[in-house]
Amino acid sequence: MMALFAHGFRPFFLMAALVAPAAIGVWVLTLAGFALPEGPLPPMRWHAHEALGGFVAAAMIGFLMTAIPNWTGRRGYSGAPLVVLATLFLAARFAMLPGSPVPIEIAALLALAPLPATLLLVLPALLKAKAPRLFGPPALVLVFWSGQVMMLAEEAGWWTSPGWAVGQLLMADMALLLVVLIGGRIVPSFTLNALRKTPRPAEAQPLPGVDRAAILAVAAVGVADLAAPGGLLAGLVAAIAATLVALRLSRWHGLRTLRWPILWILHLAYALIPVALAVKAVSLLAGATWASAWLHLQMAGAVSLMIVAVMTRATLGHTGNALVAAPAAVAAYVLLLAAALLRVFSSVAGADAMVVLIVAALCWVTAFLLIL
Repeated sequence: MMALFAHGFRPFFLMAALVAPAAIGVWVLTLAGFALPEGPLPPMRWHAHEALGGFVAAAMIGFLMTAIPNWTGRRGYSGAPLVVLATLFLAARFAMLPGSPVPIEIAALLALAPLPATLLLVLPALLKAKAPRLFGPPALVLVFWSGQVMMLAEEAGWWTSPGWAVGQLLMADMALLLVVLIGGRIVPSFTLNALRKTPRPAEAQPLPGVDRAAILAVAAVGVADLAAPGGLLAGLVAAIAATLVALRLSRWHGLRTLRWPILWILHLAYALIPVALAVKAVSLLAGATWASAWLHLQMAGAVSLMIVAVMTRATLGHTGNALVAAPAAVAAYVLLLAAALLRVFSSVAGADAMVVLIVAALCWVTAFLLIL
């Protein structure tokens, strides 16, 4: 038990890997005809909320609990603070479960508590560090949380506009922006560190202005989705962002990482960002039906694959193990990619779409069982 709460990533990466298969697996069972008991949220909304406010939020908390001590030089978070946060997070998950007798008003308050509690816990370290740039990721987590507030406020009847749809899109866009921001630092850094130990070392070769422009463009995607969701402006901004992120990624020597799964998975996850944005642009600008599930490529693809890539690497690194992905982890990477692609393009299967969805869910659940 003490080992579980010795590092910030341990309880929350574990819970992320537990929530992820539940949120998707149970929902697909519902689609296949299994009836869920009534709970605080309708089944589809429970699925969406737990994927974002459960799985992604747990990964965010685990990341902040691990990264901020590294950024600020303070001791890592452990013991009682982690126990309290984990208990709060678990209470929210149980309160939200289908069949839970907890009223939505109380369940919503419980679900909204873990992220601000985390930010309050790390705030003293950030203030003591006196480095304004360190406030960037926590600020984006706060905006992510505001999307959760919008979603649950509508369901609880606190207000209706902006509501569930806007909040869901805001959470998805902030998760993507965090991946762009954090991934843009760690992917090239880890890659160059590895390549410097080879007979042909490599150096960073960023294109002038592209790194910053790519980040700003993905931030603009979130603004466009708030201002005119599903419109031509959102599609145009997504197309621009896809181009800039792809250009940024092209300078990171990704093809030279193919011998190291622990590295190429980071590049693959980052590559799905421009792919997801491009599919979104096609959907919004051209109305292509095959591209209508672009949000799943963004979340089940780019964001989730980067979460798993960081989870596996951070867990190895912070426990003193060699940075080598085990065969089970590599299999999980491949299964997650398959799950995302099958889910996104299941609509082209016509009458067999449900079969494809079930296969995608099986790939997803199996991947997280391997991670666990």
